[in-house]
Order: sequence, then C-alpha cells, then structure tokens
Amino acid sequence: MNDELYVDLKLINEKVKFSAVSNQRQGQEITMDYVPPLGDGEGFLGLEILLFSFAGCVSTGITALLRRMGNSVTRYEMRAYGIRKMDPLSLEKIHAVITLNADGIKEEDVRKAITLAESISPVWIAIRNNVEVSIDYILQ
Repeated sequence: MNDELYVDLKLINEKVKFSAVSNQRQGQEITMDYVPPLGDGEGFLGLEILLFSFAGCVSTGITALLRRMGNSVTRYEMRAYGIRKMDPLSLEKIHAVITLNADGIKEEDVRKAITLAESISPVWIAIRNNVEVSIDYILQ
C-alpha cells in the first residue's frame, strides 16, 4: 500500500451530494449527502462516516490484539452510538458495545485490548481530545 493517502470528492447534484473515493481504493466509491432541504438524504452523513471509521479502526485493533494474546475470536460485533452536540454540530461522545465469543477468553484480555486500542487506533487518536469515548463489552 502506498504511504500517500488522499480522497477525491466530487459534487454530483445541484445540492450537496458528493461522490468520494480514496487513492488507495479507486473502485470503491461512497456517497455523502445531507438531510433536506440542504441535501436529498441520499448518502451518508459526515458524522456517520466518522462513526463507521471509529468502529472499524478500533475493532481492527481490538481483534488483532486479542488474537496476539492467544485468543481465538469466533464472533465479534460492535455497535457504536454517536451522541451529537448541536452547537456546533459535532460528536460529543461515542459509546460502543462489543459482543464477542472467544474460547476461554479472560475479561482481563478484553480490557487490556480495549486500553491498548486507544493508543494504536489512528481514528481514536485523532478524536481523543474532542470526543469522549466509552466502550463496554459482553462475552458470550
């Protein structure tokens, strides 16, 4: 993978609907839009994409760390809740709940993986001083 990272955004309607693609994934386009009347609601909101990014980045870190600790993760799911602040419109808090199965996993391994993920997940690092984050987990 090339070290250079950029995204191209292109307006595709008469409102605020955009098509976006990364130089790293040229064939994988996403659509962004905003709610009416400013937009048509035909794409993801920026805050949704930020929440997707957080959940995906942190989950990658946590699952990789758990596996390095010798755990066989057989199921992993995360639901991330974004609590919005209205003035200015932004994310005030993210609360995530992880549900996972891993044979013989210890709770201390999960807590350690979550703590370590905070220091290695680029998206978490990027929002650290602006968004309060809490993560709970359920072992099944």
